[in-house]
Amino acid sequence: MQDTIDRYLRHTKDRVSTKPVSEENMQHLKYEAANMMKKIEQLEASKRKLLGEGIGTCSIEELQQIEQQLEKSVKCIRARKTQVFKEQIEQLKQKEKALAAENEKLSEKWGSHESEVWSNKNQESTGRGDEESSPSSEVETQLFIGLPCSSRK
Repeated sequence: MQDTIDRYLRHTKDRVSTKPVSEENMQHLKYEAANMMKKIEQLEASKRKLLGEGIGTCSIEELQQIEQQLEKSVKCIRARKTQVFKEQIEQLKQKEKALAAENEKLSEKWGSHESEVWSNKNQESTGRGDEESSPSSEVETQLFIGLPCSSRK
């Protein structure tokens, strides 16, 4: 059994090491590389034309094709832009609702706090009398010059 395995390993090792790159395979790779270079050049020329460069030699038909392609691209871009705007509007509406709810909570909290403050001030002012009740209270003062008289005529 071991001899069979050894012969198999030697045989496969010999096949791998003695298998040279065939001339036919090399020609095929060169052909594919040349085709790829042509495709790259065509794509670069197309890109330049879409950017508006090198269109001086284009025919009317080519220019119309370029225009149609650009119009399709603009439609796709505008559709995506509209979608993004709609998503942003939705997010802003959600944020608006959250802020409105928070504003309402704060208004309720402030309203109850403000009511307490006003009721405390009213209680304090009624307990003290007219001394410090409000700025609208009137104070009477009299000014006498000279000696006080017991009776005036």
